[in-house]
Amino acid sequence: MQPLRWERRPDGLRAPALVCAFKGWNDAGESATSALAFIAGSLGAESFASIDPEEFVDFQNTRPMVRLEDGVTRTIDWPEFEIHAVRIPRAPRDLILLSGPEPAFRWRTFSRTVVDLAEALGVQMVVLLGALLADVPHSRPVSVTAHASDPGLVERLALSPPTYEGPTGIVGVLHQAFTDAGMPAASLWAAVPHYVAVAPNPKGALALLRRLESLVGVTVDATDLEDAAGEYELQVSRAVELDPDVQAFVERLERAADEESAPDPGSLPSGDVIAREFQRFLRQRGNDA
Repeated sequence: MQPLRWERRPDGLRAPALVCAFKGWNDAGESATSALAFIAGSLGAESFASIDPEEFVDFQNTRPMVRLEDGVTRTIDWPEFEIHAVRIPRAPRDLILLSGPEPAFRWRTFSRTVVDLAEALGVQMVVLLGALLADVPHSRPVSVTAHASDPGLVERLALSPPTYEGPTGIVGVLHQAFTDAGMPAASLWAAVPHYVAVAPNPKGALALLRRLESLVGVTVDATDLEDAAGEYELQVSRAVELDPDVQAFVERLERAADEESAPDPGSLPSGDVIAREFQRFLRQRGNDA
């Protein structure tokens, strides 16, 4: 049986971009999967396919969940790789969203399955979301690193070619699989504080969302996520203040971050660029603004 299961084929998708995020090693602070879930909820994503987890998921590590329906009937919810379509009439393209746990087995088979999905739907760009733990303070803007292997995408979007060498996860493997298939692919990585690793990080999710918007030309009303990010920073700051050692450590990280982020005047966007981006935002929102 083929692992890719179609419920239906979405017709008429315009220049679709495939956006992927996976729970686990690639998802520090749940930033990547939270960003994808927020997009799905905000833009009315509709499920149309899934990937059978049987060949790819370690169910002892990522266990299915039992729940009761109407307090009587027991139902098992299996971990799923969910695939949704998002139609955005005012944007230049529609989106396909793929989310699920990081596969434990058969990564090359999984990658071929996802590439087949993208080719079947005429995907024109792939964006892979990830988040990593780093020596960064929670009180400063989240740094998002963007990389692309496709020379055309690197030039058009002013991205950097990947330079990392070392262990990789499914995000890196998929990126290479799409590159080998001749499909433009980019990876966005948010750096989130390692000292609050166990807490979901809406600030990291917001940073990934904003960078994704500029990459694919889609805008999302992120008011709720902005509020959650502000509350996250406030709560972490309060917790840090309770421990003098942690507070001193965070202050050192803040000083280092401030020294590294001193802006180069030549690197700042011009007023014309800012104005064009703002006008694009207003056009897409239309009557929703």
